[in-house]
Amino acid sequence: MKLSDLLKAIQPVQITGSTDMEITGVNIDSRLIEAGHLFMAMRGTQTDGHAYIPAAIEKGAVAILCEEWPEELKAGITYIQVKDSEDAVGKTATTFYGDPTSKMELVGVTGTNGKTTIATLLYDTFRYFGYKVGLISTVCNYIDDQPVPTEHTTPDPITLNRLLGEMADSGCKYAFMEVSSHSIAQKRISGLKFAGGIFTNLTRDHLDYHKTVENYLKAKKKFFDEMPKSAFSLTNLDDRNGLVMTQNTRSKVYTYSLRSLSDFKGKVLESHFEGMLLDFNNHELAVRFIGKFNASNLLAVFGAAVLLGKKEEDVLVALSTLHPVAGRFDAIRSPKGYTAIVDYAHTPDALVNVLNAIHGVLEGKGKVITVVGAGGNRDKGKRPIMAKESARLSDRVIITADNPRFEEPQDIINDMLAGLDKDDIQKTISIADRREAIKTACMLAQPGDVILVAGKGHENYQEIKGVKHHFDDKEELKAIMN
Repeated sequence: MKLSDLLKAIQPVQITGSTDMEITGVNIDSRLIEAGHLFMAMRGTQTDGHAYIPAAIEKGAVAILCEEWPEELKAGITYIQVKDSEDAVGKTATTFYGDPTSKMELVGVTGTNGKTTIATLLYDTFRYFGYKVGLISTVCNYIDDQPVPTEHTTPDPITLNRLLGEMADSGCKYAFMEVSSHSIAQKRISGLKFAGGIFTNLTRDHLDYHKTVENYLKAKKKFFDEMPKSAFSLTNLDDRNGLVMTQNTRSKVYTYSLRSLSDFKGKVLESHFEGMLLDFNNHELAVRFIGKFNASNLLAVFGAAVLLGKKEEDVLVALSTLHPVAGRFDAIRSPKGYTAIVDYAHTPDALVNVLNAIHGVLEGKGKVITVVGAGGNRDKGKRPIMAKESARLSDRVIITADNPRFEEPQDIINDMLAGLDKDDIQKTISIADRREAIKTACMLAQPGDVILVAGKGHENYQEIKGVKHHFDDKEELKAIMN
């Protein structure tokens, strides 16, 4: 693509050199630069891309996009200065990869909890309808039925646009995408055209990055503020921030709720460990999901599918065929008569949702044993809250390691224990070894009891001192049960 065409979506402050040259690739990582590439220097959270301009030129970059004008301008290299390189990178990448989101319906899902479930179930629903569909999620990315491994909830702008370009080229008519607060704040989604956005809920998370809940809220809200007039915004009325999210959007606003009058109204009629009987907009349906939080997630899927033009009755049939997402309320029955549930819950609110769902099915007829930890090098403020909520809603609590990363597991456990009072401590033990913690929970469980193993869900590893070791909660439980 000609550099002059590539720059049409942005407004450079100044340009030095020719724009009448062919650009063979765009990148923000100088190590991936090849001859004929445009290197875009971004200020990252860890490093500043401007420091790598000389390295990019050495590797063959013919043009440089940057915020700061370099002290030395190399002959034969075109330099483009922009006010905001984060914004410019997304828009330039979108142009280079053929503006993929203008060729399909892209729906973004944002919120603290439920993003993966809603995005994945929308992907499953539209594949059920016979469409080619793309998915960008925490668990895995898909180009129709082809898996593409994922490192982040929302990839960097280059990876993201390349992926969306491949989806468009392979004939995907729809794409569903988790939109993280980091990706909104860092403008990774700049330049993408959304057909719709869904807001799930907002509770404490990622404060290691955003510093305050208000900043976290603003990052989520920005997604809806920038939604085009042609799009829909579907928001959860059961969350106190539901209408805050959409108050400045130009898009058409729709609501869903399990409690209030809304465009898409739901109700849980019956609940078992095998599934629920629900009422959506006065239609009954049976699903294989458990818990009010999952009823809310399914209601969001129902609403979004209808807003994308599907008939209510057809969507309900599709929902009745769906299976829970890997690592989300994954129930395993023990020969001993107890049930173990593996769930990704790694925030206080997610833990409360899962534990309330368990109590909703048990109705006081069994005990709840919770195995829980917290990730290292992440928001420390949520650790005591997670321990407190676990103790409040469980009969026994075992605090253990999750992904300690570069922290000592015992330090994380101590942070969690600090949230407990004397009564909580009486029913709590700490076992740093996660395998031993799960084994202990299984030894304590009696017929009719439920064990919740929280925090890792679909993850099949433990990250310790920068190294990922194979560890799968579900595998561990099955080995112990057998």
